[in-house]
Amino acid sequence: MNELIVIGAGLAGSEAAWQAAERGVPVTLYEMRPAKMTPAHTTGLFAELVCSNSLGSNLINRAQGLLKEELRRLGSLVIRCADATALPAGGALAVDRHSFAQAVTTAVTSHPLITVRREEVTAIPPGPAIIATGPLTSEPLAQAIAELTGRRYLHFYDAMAPIVTLESIRMPPAWRQSRYDRDRDDQAPGDYINCPLNRQEYYAFVEALLAAETIELRPFEKEDERFFEGCLPVEVLAARGPEALAFGPLRPVGLRDPRTGQRPFAAVQLRQDNLAGTLYNLVGFQTNLKWSEQERVLRMIPGLEEAEFVRFGQMHRNTFINSPLLLLPSLQCRSRPDLFFAGQITGSEGYVSAAAGGLLAGLNAARLIQGKPPVVPPQETMLGALLHYVTHAEPDGFQPMKANFGLLPSLFPSPRNKRQRYDAYAKRALAALEAWKNKTFG
Repeated sequence: MNELIVIGAGLAGSEAAWQAAERGVPVTLYEMRPAKMTPAHTTGLFAELVCSNSLGSNLINRAQGLLKEELRRLGSLVIRCADATALPAGGALAVDRHSFAQAVTTAVTSHPLITVRREEVTAIPPGPAIIATGPLTSEPLAQAIAELTGRRYLHFYDAMAPIVTLESIRMPPAWRQSRYDRDRDDQAPGDYINCPLNRQEYYAFVEALLAAETIELRPFEKEDERFFEGCLPVEVLAARGPEALAFGPLRPVGLRDPRTGQRPFAAVQLRQDNLAGTLYNLVGFQTNLKWSEQERVLRMIPGLEEAEFVRFGQMHRNTFINSPLLLLPSLQCRSRPDLFFAGQITGSEGYVSAAAGGLLAGLNAARLIQGKPPVVPPQETMLGALLHYVTHAEPDGFQPMKANFGLLPSLFPSPRNKRQRYDAYAKRALAALEAWKNKTFG
């Protein structure tokens, strides 16, 4: 039997290698870290999370939660490891970064059909292969892909939020509560820490944020400066208008300040970042401010006046291909059907979407090697809808997309109530997934 080569041991590559190996296909998995690091990674562990430690909602009537549930039912390694290393995060699935990455690494490296090679791949290999190098694909391989496809790469920017120590957060004025208290009963504290700002404090903070100095982009990052809407640097969002943050990441809906019993004008939320509960990241605060400026401006937030920053925000360039022109719905390259792409390099956005692409690519690569036809999930599922978008969107101006209910085919009739509509989408999606599984895999 032919072996499968998988390039990249991030979320997509680890998932792809695991899925193929679980179906009896020998896999050689290449990962250049730690010998050669990317601008964002800090370890050689597989599936290292470089931005937020949250994989999004766990509720099935939310798009991210529905996609997770579909992946659980399809036997996803990434979701299994995330569930095993989960932290308190209300209705979201947040993980301890190190424990999660270690769990994925251990599972993949101990699989009897997976051989791991710690070296950089600079050329596209012959034979069945999956390229899952993610948004930080090394320059030599990126050039090889460009030569194969004849299409230039597209670029956008991604940014990481700062992390502070729990003990350095002043409470009060900060307090624990999740929006609408979704995560707790009347006796338990909330999973999130909230720092309230009154009107005067908010506008002073925005003014300081806009006046702060940003880090100069490197020459290669200036080629095509684009930002993904779902991960805008906080200073870019603030520049859209004085109240943009108050209606964005600082929106205080569902929160009440225990000192006043009232909703604050704005609130900064912090989410647990490690298993020990000693570190918290600022939710929605991706930034490219100079580190000294971050320290100065963010300490204007009530409760963070003496914050100890263990990681400042950073920004790096992400790279993805024009998938509607280059890929089939099975994630096969149109010009070379034994070559698959998976993960964020395809233009799917977010951790769970990356794992989803890896799952389908690994499954279809194994089927190709075993002489079986490729499969594509139905569009009524979140997995199928996301992959349909990635491979069918308008090529001109193609931008990354995360899972959302707007990708799914319309309901007929469609409930007018949004919650009922999302419940109906989820119910239809899971029914379609089970029917597809039974028909495809018996």
